[in-house]
Amino acid sequence: MARRGLHTIERAQLVPRPVGEAFDFFADAFNLEAITPPWLRFRILTPRPIAMGEGALIDYRLSLHRVPCRWHTRIDTWVPGRRFVDRQIRGPFGVWEHTHTFESRPGGTLIRDLVVYRMPFGPLGEIARRVLIGRDLEKIFDYRRDAIARLMGEVT
Repeated sequence: MARRGLHTIERAQLVPRPVGEAFDFFADAFNLEAITPPWLRFRILTPRPIAMGEGALIDYRLSLHRVPCRWHTRIDTWVPGRRFVDRQIRGPFGVWEHTHTFESRPGGTLIRDLVVYRMPFGPLGEIARRVLIGRDLEKIFDYRRDAIARLMGEVT
């Protein structure tokens, strides 16, 4: 999708865990560090405990190609056991909205990620996406999929 500069990333995977358990793993913001590639040097700056729910604010630090970056997100939607949406308030993207959904399926839980994003800096940002950032995002979400499978198991 590239409507008015918006792009999407979609992933889905089935894990052999009940919905509540899968949701609870993602409801702990600190588990994000375990499923993010080490080359991003990702760290949550918000002190523990983070009271997850609609309106929760979370600050992160990461490094994109050795350039330090801060990221500030807000939980805009919170439906326990079913879905939540985090949206970038400040950070490296012009737009970043990440919807996480959890559906009960035979054998476990189907976890879906849908990210809608836009690069900053207009045409220059779009060039950066085509040359570098788009590939980086695919690698990040591939790593995330593999890390979730290692931590939660996967249905074969």
